[in-house]
Amino acid sequence: MTAPSYVRRSAEIEGDFVVLVIGTHVNRWRDVRAWLPVFRAMPRMVRELEAHPELGLLKAYGGWMFGGPTYIQYWRSYDHLVAYARSAGNEHLPAWRAFNRATRAHGDAVGVFHETYRVSAGQWETIYGAMPDVGLLGAAGSQELRRRSTSASRMGTRTEEADTAPVEAPAPA
Repeated sequence: MTAPSYVRRSAEIEGDFVVLVIGTHVNRWRDVRAWLPVFRAMPRMVRELEAHPELGLLKAYGGWMFGGPTYIQYWRSYDHLVAYARSAGNEHLPAWRAFNRATRAHGDAVGVFHETYRVSAGQWETIYGAMPDVGLLGAAGSQELRRRSTSASRMGTRTEEADTAPVEAPAPA
């Protein structure tokens, strides 16, 4: 793969969206029967979602964080996320029920977590320089940034002209 050229880009997505961070932490590695089904279920769910974009997943990235497999997922809406999570006809709900049964049998051998962020239109900012399409850029689209574009101007908190003036930190509360 060739390295991307240095072009500053920002993600471009219309409307609100959701970011879900979901993962596991293995507390007892010797208790394989507790964590192995969880490890196997997560990629199955992502494959299902990627095969059915109408379910609302825009993009998922998996890796090892916080002591186990973790995914960062971008969703079209909170309603899409909840509909998928509660649907008995998809991978998630049966896997979640199986995890709860295993937890009763194996206690705290493996932990799970999720963090869900509802992001309002225009209340986010990204910048990617010499990067492939990752993160929100990979989940949405992109636009090339102007030369003097800054975080404050992209967030709408300052004008491009004001970006040359010093900024004072807020006073402690």
